[in-house]
Amino acid sequence: MAPPMSAARFLDILRNEGVTVVEVGDWEHHHRNHRGPWGPVHGVMIHHTVTSGAEATVRICRDGYAGLPGPLCHGVITKDGRVHLVGYGRANHAGLGDDDVLKAVVAERALPPDNEANTDGNRHFYGFECENLGDGEDPWPEAQLDAVERVSAAICRHHRWTERSVIGHLEWQPGKTDPKGFTMAAMRERIRDRLN
Repeated sequence: MAPPMSAARFLDILRNEGVTVVEVGDWEHHHRNHRGPWGPVHGVMIHHTVTSGAEATVRICRDGYAGLPGPLCHGVITKDGRVHLVGYGRANHAGLGDDDVLKAVVAERALPPDNEANTDGNRHFYGFECENLGDGEDPWPEAQLDAVERVSAAICRHHRWTERSVIGHLEWQPGKTDPKGFTMAAMRERIRDRLN
């Protein structure tokens, strides 16, 4: 079990990993902690936004929308590879997912199929939304994939996790498809190589 790191430490580890960070407003204190606890944390979850345009994407992820208040993640990874920090603490990104998947993440073993939605993921995962239409055709620039790799590796390095602690939303919650356009297996290989 790992407590979440402080916001200051989070910022430091991202910068130390070579991430280009953009701090958005009072991100360190923008969270949903009044809706439930954040932590212990067990992994990193990657999403796509189904949006286009960095400015609009960051705004939606920070503020949310009708029925789903923000923040919708901790960081927004735009196509240029910048990571916009929009919140820190509990965020509305993971929703309910499979308890067997969470057990596998904690044990850092192969993931089982996600066939239940019975466990609060917002409590247990750092979340990154990636600017992409999620249609399988919108490109993933190398700068953006590099940023996904770097933020994931930075968090894993801090908590002494392996790449198996990084999952996609599609591996957590039945019916989800994100991120679409690259495989999490390939991304975990990149993270593993960076950690070694």
